[in-house]
Amino acid sequence: MSGTSPGLEPPADAAKPVRHPEAPAPGELLGAHYGQCFGCGGDQPHGLHLEARAGEGVSITAEFTVQAAHQGAPGLAHGGVLATALDETLGSLNWLLRTIAVTGRLETDFRRPVPVGTTLYLEAEVTAVAGRKIYSTATGRIGGPDGPVAVRADALFIEVKVDHFVSHGREEEIRAAMDDPDQVRRARAFEVNP
Repeated sequence: MSGTSPGLEPPADAAKPVRHPEAPAPGELLGAHYGQCFGCGGDQPHGLHLEARAGEGVSITAEFTVQAAHQGAPGLAHGGVLATALDETLGSLNWLLRTIAVTGRLETDFRRPVPVGTTLYLEAEVTAVAGRKIYSTATGRIGGPDGPVAVRADALFIEVKVDHFVSHGREEEIRAAMDDPDQVRRARAFEVNP
């Protein structure tokens, strides 16, 4: 990016992010927080099926392969799909903070086309925390984790309470998630809204 906008610059008194002691261990697959999530859910036939792993500190790695359903121009990933992959990756960072948060702002820089069939390798990290605001950055590379950067983003996430989802979500999905007998799945459905 040519420069981060003022809304994505952490204030001078922002704190360094601290990984929660109960966060997933480095290398651990995070899994989907909700089966119907377009970014990480396995129940979405045209979703990204993005797989994220906890990294060191407050960082993660993730990857997804661009499918034909993700096209914008013929044979190329749609820019909105790439932005979604970055947003999903950035949102997954909140699992390492054990914080429920939503995207407040996302600025994306598209550097090169991403063809259908390409695996996008993503890395993201939280850079600062200021009150309810969580600042983070991510890159997406093609050809491998050290390949050329195709997309990158800076983001601001805002910590919210679970009531945010209950108040604004569609009632039938909220009820289904809350009635799930599996306590872990029920809790994870509301962990993150990347």
